[in-house]
Amino acid sequence: MDIRAYNRQAWNFQVQHKNQWTIPVDSEQIAAARQGRWSLLLTETKAVPREWFPANLHGIKILCLASGGGQQGPILAAAGAVVTVFDNSPEQLAQDRLVAGREGLAIETIEGDMADLSIIDDETFDLVFHPVSNLFVPQVEPVWQEAYRVLKPGGILLAGFMNPIWYIFDIDVMDNEKRLEVRYRIPYSDVADLPPERLQRYIEENVPLEYGHSLDALLGGQVRAGFAITGFYEDIPPWSILSEYIPSYIATRAVKLIF
Repeated sequence: MDIRAYNRQAWNFQVQHKNQWTIPVDSEQIAAARQGRWSLLLTETKAVPREWFPANLHGIKILCLASGGGQQGPILAAAGAVVTVFDNSPEQLAQDRLVAGREGLAIETIEGDMADLSIIDDETFDLVFHPVSNLFVPQVEPVWQEAYRVLKPGGILLAGFMNPIWYIFDIDVMDNEKRLEVRYRIPYSDVADLPPERLQRYIEENVPLEYGHSLDALLGGQVRAGFAITGFYEDIPPWSILSEYIPSYIATRAVKLIF
């Protein structure tokens, strides 16, 4: 199947049904960001350390990669950054334009595949902000390679992603029966690994389809792309039974090495 086209449609549906990651920030948050009071999420609950960002964002060129929804991009723009939001979903990008118009912010939006940034020149950005979203593409290493290419030397990649251990369990059993049943191998794919009837149900319900990437691809892939990982933390979603045993999210700070 054309996974990019399907997930574009599925995320457009999520916007229409007010998924929490599609609801734009309000005017109070923008006003606070303009005064230097802001925080952002790469994962679900834990704020990114402020020291992971440049001390002053004014004039810093930031790519919010697969980060549409009117949340991170507008906050960064209000804090003084020059922001481009790149996302696969036109409805998600529309949320960023909505906030930009409402608040008088300058935000560029580009629709496209996070693994193909060919529309963007080499060494354009100072920072790439990439919250949990590479679970929606079959291969993650091209995402790291493209992020490396569009960053200036010494540029920063901030990324959030799922701990692959999440995908070894049967999610329906985890959610509905509140128990853990090991069922799948990593790397994992909804498309290839789900029972056909469950995959069909997901498609009928417009559920975005996911991929569980290995730690080698998620962490080793950054290093192979040319990054040095300089920061790391985990985050625990409060709603999952798996959280009783291990964090489900990982966030990294990585720097483009200068050769």
